[in-house]
Amino acid sequence: MKDLPAEQTWMVLVDLLTDLRKRNVEIPSGVTKDIQMAKTTLNFYKADPTDPERMKELKRINDFLNSVQDILLTLADDVSPEYLESWVDKLKRLSRGEQVYHIPEKKPRFVVGAPSGFSMVRLTFKKPILEERLQEIAEYHNIIIEFEEDNVIMIYGDKESIKNSLKELSSFFNEEKD
Repeated sequence: MKDLPAEQTWMVLVDLLTDLRKRNVEIPSGVTKDIQMAKTTLNFYKADPTDPERMKELKRINDFLNSVQDILLTLADDVSPEYLESWVDKLKRLSRGEQVYHIPEKKPRFVVGAPSGFSMVRLTFKKPILEERLQEIAEYHNIIIEFEEDNVIMIYGDKESIKNSLKELSSFFNEEKD
């Protein structure tokens, strides 16, 4: 399936979020959750875009992305007008139909598509994990956790944040032994 404009927007916003975090800008807690929900909803929609029920998700995707975009651009403006303009330029390019990021086709067992400066890790648990349990870890370590399935998660972030979050996530594997 061809890249959706919303996927490109998501990539720009994740890249902006990462860059703001590297600049030690405090990110409101709901932003991470909204960007995760946007990606999860995008993946749900892309599984069968002809399904009328999935078509309804386009509005939710845009709502999540618009909310995140408003907050992140306000934070970018606090960094500097030039910094803001560089991100607005990327979003303008998207609105003209340009591709800002190349998003490779997703293979079933191969992790692809991390924005520049981002790393990704996929974890598979034996049992499903509740999203609420992972949300706190995601916010604390400044990472994005996306569910591919009830027991499979993708973790996006910088290498050090992922490494620290994996140490905390290791306790979930110990629980599975019981």
